[in-house]
Amino acid sequence: MTYRITYDVDAGPQAGQFLILLDWGVLTQEEFRSAERASNARGMDFEQVLMKEYAVPKQILLAALTEYYRCPSIEYDERMPVPDELLSGLDGERLSLNQWFPVIRDRNTVIIAARDPQNPVLFDEVRQTIKAERYEFRVALDEDIQWFIQDYLHAKPGALIGTERTGLAYCRNTMAHWRTRLACYRNDLAEGRTDLAFLRWGLGFVALADVLLRSQTDGMAWAYWTLSVAGTVLGSFGLQGYLKVRRTRMKAPGQHTLVEVTAATLQFLENYHDLDQCSIERTTKGTMLARLGDCVGGYSTILYPSPASRERTHLARERNVLAAQRTIAAAYRTIYARARTGLAFIRTGVAFTGLGFGLMHYFSYSWSTAFDVLLIVAGIFMALDGLLWYLPVRKEQAEVARCTV
Repeated sequence: MTYRITYDVDAGPQAGQFLILLDWGVLTQEEFRSAERASNARGMDFEQVLMKEYAVPKQILLAALTEYYRCPSIEYDERMPVPDELLSGLDGERLSLNQWFPVIRDRNTVIIAARDPQNPVLFDEVRQTIKAERYEFRVALDEDIQWFIQDYLHAKPGALIGTERTGLAYCRNTMAHWRTRLACYRNDLAEGRTDLAFLRWGLGFVALADVLLRSQTDGMAWAYWTLSVAGTVLGSFGLQGYLKVRRTRMKAPGQHTLVEVTAATLQFLENYHDLDQCSIERTTKGTMLARLGDCVGGYSTILYPSPASRERTHLARERNVLAAQRTIAAAYRTIYARARTGLAFIRTGVAFTGLGFGLMHYFSYSWSTAFDVLLIVAGIFMALDGLLWYLPVRKEQAEVARCTV
């Protein structure tokens, strides 16, 4: 390879590929010699020294290699969908040693990222490893090739599309999506309990007005009508809001939404968490949600992949374990919110049923007894409706794993 200007630089094989940087004025001759000495003394790639100690941009280095090898360059991109058939049977250690990786299949052509695309031994190895009609070599930095190897060969072919961190991010976003749905579910349950409070106040006001009327208290007609009107308005408002929530949220999350949530979480844990070596003893066996809770300990640990990856991948796995724990906790909170809503209805129903019987017994039978019967019937319906909210999630609630903290 020739350059426009001849410099008094005795460059080795690695550094010689970047002599054009002197032509471009990126480095001085002294900086170039100093970088090569540092590379030899520390056992580092020359390009790594240039990037880390001399702040030479990666794009400049790739441009120099493109000029040197007379071929296009390629960079590592974790979003690149490497086909499964290119990954099958690859030996990561051998690829790392020889510095190449298959990245793209374009019909009958396979594009190879290689540190030395003019190496004839490399071409023979690629041809023996990957079957294709044509091969196109593109020069890449060794760091990028190592990233391709580390990320794309972690999982079995077909398990993840793209890099491991991309797959982890997909699982994390999926779990975040489910937590958002569960949060919406809990908000509707809270709205239902709020409407129940309005209904309870309304029936209470009407019951109090009935007591005033039947007590024949002088001068309290205004209080009777005020309480009757206020109770009717509050009760109607609460009943309307509750029926709206009931029509949309009556399906038990333990049978529908929670199954989908836990399935997505369990899929992640099966791929990235050692379920056979849980740090806590599994004591619950009844439901999928309870078993899933047993599979994640009360703490998070960095899960080291094999082969070893970089700290960013470690942290991505850590975030996913935390996301799995939050998803499980969100499912538990949803179960308790539904159970709490059901118990609130049961409690209110029992209270109004008792109030109806009490009024009937105290005032004996009269034309106002019809209101007492109405209270009793309303209380019974509220208690039964509360059971419909509570019983479907009772099994999950009973199997919830207790915190060890």
